[in-house]
Amino acid sequence: MGKPKQKDLPDLSHLAVAGAEIPVRVTPKASRNAILLIAQAESGQGVSLKITVTAAPENGKATAAVQALLARAMRIAPSDLELLRGATSRDKVFAYRS
Repeated sequence: MGKPKQKDLPDLSHLAVAGAEIPVRVTPKASRNAILLIAQAESGQGVSLKITVTAAPENGKATAAVQALLARAMRIAPSDLELLRGATSRDKVFAYRS
């Protein structure tokens, strides 16, 4: 997995609130690693995250890549993120544990 430069990632440090749940939609085997912010005005939930990673969805490789990329954008350690739901799903929910 190639590391994207910090300037290429959105600043998600505002999500680093203890106990905060972070829902993401994952696309594995993409051409590049990226985090996209998608506005959801019709649902009233504000912004959702779509994360694309180059890792294949086998043996947890894609989930680990998503965790590392999300942590990098949030400017925290990957070990501070815990996967709550979606180990084998494209829709995942991470929780920030400080």
